[in-house]
Amino acid sequence: MSPTNPRILPYGEAAIAEAAAAIRAGQCVAVPTETVYGLAADATDSRAVAGIYEAKGRPSFNPLIVHVPDLAAAEWIAVFDAGARMLAERFWPGPLTLVLPVWRDSGIASLVTAGLDTIAIRVPAHRAMQALLAAAGVPLAAPSANASGGISPTRAEHVARSLAGRIPLVIDDGATAAGLESTIVQGSRILRPGPLTAELLGFSEAGPVPVGEAVTAPGQLASHYAPSKPLRLNAIAREPGEWLIGFGDIAGDDSLSPSGNLTEAAAKLFDSLHRADAASAPRLAIAPIPPHGIGAAINDRLRRAAHRD
Repeated sequence: MSPTNPRILPYGEAAIAEAAAAIRAGQCVAVPTETVYGLAADATDSRAVAGIYEAKGRPSFNPLIVHVPDLAAAEWIAVFDAGARMLAERFWPGPLTLVLPVWRDSGIASLVTAGLDTIAIRVPAHRAMQALLAAAGVPLAAPSANASGGISPTRAEHVARSLAGRIPLVIDDGATAAGLESTIVQGSRILRPGPLTAELLGFSEAGPVPVGEAVTAPGQLASHYAPSKPLRLNAIAREPGEWLIGFGDIAGDDSLSPSGNLTEAAAKLFDSLHRADAASAPRLAIAPIPPHGIGAAINDRLRRAAHRD
């Protein structure tokens, strides 16, 4: 790679083979999933996992999600009760992460779980991640492929800008479909809202983890997904010096969905935040987003993006 930028290779057999070789050599590579781009490394190799934390600048108390090809592979790593197995059979492969007790002999590096006795695990649906899992032959720890706390990447170029000089390779398979990280569930509680809504799962939503409360799953930090500029929520009009992201009838410099479609808004959220953060305006604002359906997950990300310690 160059001194500053990772190589970006289009999805295909050659790219997957090169990425798998890098994984086997203990390196991290960026790969798309149906949610956002992930930064993948061998979840059984503690040095490789440490490389994820180093590349992202991620605090070591924040656990990682492990990706596996199917439910059978997940059952070698985590302890499933009847409820968890029912959810897995219904929603895997897909944007659902389950937090479950981890088998002591799972072989997963302890850094992945941040010392917890539980593990966050998922079976992804995206062809690139599934192909990489098959080629690498190991479970892959894969948080979002961006500097810790920043805006999550939904395009290869987002990864390249955020992790320039830190990783060797990005597999490019276009924009991600969902645009939001997976829904995280523990027992009958949603720890992080995502593309699978509370209505679909039949669970109650969880608000942001209060500052100082132990983190038990990814995506629970009070300040997360944040642009470099201040972000004002529920803006019905642009104020001086702001870049306004609109929604529905509220127009702006950009719009998540002029028609008010929440699924479209979720898919475009991080891409819009990246564009807004790169604009010349010193402050950002975003129109109100209805809280129902996937709007709950959008608002969860926006609250954390606007939070300032």
